[in-house]
Formats: sequence, structure tokens, C-alpha cells
Amino acid sequence: MKTEASTISFYAIGYTILTVLSLICLLPFWLLVFGSFTAEDEILSQGFRLFPRHFSLEAYHAVFHNSGSIVQAYKITVGVTVIGAFFGLFLTAMAGYVLSRKDYAYRNLFSFLIYFTTLFSGGLIPWYILIVSYLHLKDNFFVLIIPSLIGAWNIILMKNFMKSIPESITESAKIDGAGDFTIFMRLILPLSTPGLATIGLFIALGYWNDWFTANLFITTESKFPLQYLLYKILAAAEFLSHGVVAQTTGANMHPPSETLKMAVSVVATGPIIFLYPFVQRYFVKGLTIGAVKG
Repeated sequence: MKTEASTISFYAIGYTILTVLSLICLLPFWLLVFGSFTAEDEILSQGFRLFPRHFSLEAYHAVFHNSGSIVQAYKITVGVTVIGAFFGLFLTAMAGYVLSRKDYAYRNLFSFLIYFTTLFSGGLIPWYILIVSYLHLKDNFFVLIIPSLIGAWNIILMKNFMKSIPESITESAKIDGAGDFTIFMRLILPLSTPGLATIGLFIALGYWNDWFTANLFITTESKFPLQYLLYKILAAAEFLSHGVVAQTTGANMHPPSETLKMAVSVVATGPIIFLYPFVQRYFVKGLTIGAVKG
């Protein structure tokens, strides 16, 4: 009885602490969502509240003022995220599998070269010249995908994860006459689901949140991804809020700059949040196995 009572007490205290910590972690997102539905004057005078006194959709009206551009930006971002995550994950898995094979003579050399890129890079200007002058991807849809297809950290993580797969599996498949690509597609990939889910989430988040690439290379508005379009909307609101237009034109324009920041964050992060529950059960397992195995 004493053991059962101590176990019940332990679980009660543990669940209480976890519940409190979860609520604390949820609080910023709660303030973000309800702050976007709060009147601008209320935030400026009283700050953020858990529940707004004056409900307002002014910020969302500003964001979706040109709904056609938002819808087009969503299409671009979803397309870039899906295509980039699929091919990026496939190429990362192939690279990780090759580097994890002990019978590959140059695996240490290429592992070092990949790791070296995490310490040093050519810089922004050579990268820009490569994309524009040699690859000719200026103002091209694929410029949002190709530069971020392969990441050194993702390859290292995938290599370490695949090293945990027993070599006897590949050896038995070779005895049965299977080739390397067949082994990779039919055996290695199904056994690497936790690692694929983890790295796939990393890649998808990277594509979804990327606005800097569009800022450098995209000039046509119909090709703007969601993050960059929202960045421009927010920058325009900040410009108008400083009163420069009012001083020069006499117009009285006061966009809801504070609530607009909250609404932009909700619009940008809301859809990608629904991706996490599908990979959550693989996330911790894939990350810890890839980090522990050397």
C-alpha cells in the first residue's frame, strides 16, 4: 500500500508540474492569437491581455485586403514546401545512406567535407553570383527550392541514424541478389521512418519560413512566397505608421501596426502547426538516435 501511495503521489506531482509547464509554454501563443483580435487602441493604452475587452478584426482586414495575393502566396509556399521537402528528404536520405556504409572507401573524406561547410562558407556575394550568373535562377520559382535542398546538418543526422540499422540486413539482401538502390528503397527507407519524419519536419519548416531567398532573387509579385509577402505588408504598415505619408500627402493613415504583427504571425505559423501532430511520435526518437550514435 505504501508503494502504491508513493507511486500515485509521484504521478500526481509529475502531471501537475507538466501541466503547469505546458500552460506556461502555451501562454505566448495564446497572447499571440488573442492579441491579433484585439483593438489597436487597447493594446497601445493597456498592453496585451489574456482576453481582449474590445474585439477587432482590423488587423486581419489589413492582411487580407488583397486576398488574391495572399492566396497566390499560399500556393507558392505550399508548392515550395511540398516539392522541396520531398526531394530534399530523398537526397538527404541517399547521402546519409552512402556515408553510413562502411564499405564505401571515401565516406570519411566526404563526411569531413560536408562537416567543413558548417564551419566556413563562401559568403553572400559569391552565393548570389552563383545563383544569378551561373545557374540563371533569378526570379525563377526553382530558386526558392534548389539552394535549400541539401543541408549539411541534416545529412550528418541522417548518416548517424542509418548507422544504427544492423548491417546484417543489407548483407542478407545482397546474398539474395538485391542491388544497392533496391536495398535503399525497400529496406533502409522503411526502417528509417523516425529519422525521415524528423528531418522532413526540419526541411519543411525551413522552406515554409524562408523569406530571405525571395528577398534576394524574386522580383515578380505573383511569385512571392507567403512569408515574404507578409513581410512586405508589415514593412508597409510600419512605414505608414511613422506618419511619413501623412506629412507628405496630407492623408490620415494609421494602420494597426501592433495587432498586424500578431495577425501576420498567426497567418504565417497557423497552417504549419498542423503538420507537427503527424510526425510528433517519430520526432523525439529520430532526433535522439541520430544524436547519440557516433
